[in-house]
Amino acid sequence: MLNSINVNASALIALANLSQVQQQLAQEQEIIATGKKINSPKDNGAVWSIAQTMQGKVISLDAVKDSLNRGQSTIDVALSAGQQVSDLLQQMKAKALAASDTSLDATSRQALNDDFKQLRDQINRVVNNADFNGVNMVKSGGTTLYALANDSGSSRLTVQAQDLSLGGANVTLAATASFNTAASASAYIATLDTDIQKVN
Repeated sequence: MLNSINVNASALIALANLSQVQQQLAQEQEIIATGKKINSPKDNGAVWSIAQTMQGKVISLDAVKDSLNRGQSTIDVALSAGQQVSDLLQQMKAKALAASDTSLDATSRQALNDDFKQLRDQINRVVNNADFNGVNMVKSGGTTLYALANDSGSSRLTVQAQDLSLGGANVTLAATASFNTAASASAYIATLDTDIQKVN
């Protein structure tokens, strides 16, 4: 008569052990595949619920981080443009100051005026090209920046736009500014001083 597994106690114990080992192996393989000890509510409902909440926060905080990085890059571009505008205004002031010398001949004054106008036009180019991701914070009607500050979107960091365009709130020098006499050159010095202070 053949021995049946149902009446063979040793075989039943071995089968139970094999079943348990296979179940544990399947669980370990799932942990290795996913990198998570708790993969579903049946593994541990309370821990799984907490993990899901935390994972949601992590994903949300990644979005906040991306928003802050974009904001920082946009502000860096605006700051760089502001520094260039300040430098150009100082160079324009030097040209106007030199042209205000009454002993200067007309040809030299005209050359200074040509340089002055080139620097003036360069301010326009700097301001108009200070875009990052379609956002320009320094042109006329520039975009105020709003960056996410928390994972619920209820708090935002705000950085106001600053108009650095010619004839604007901070750079009052006209877009057509030029001089042809010592007096007209001298008249720009005070304006440029004020504009430099505002931009800075």
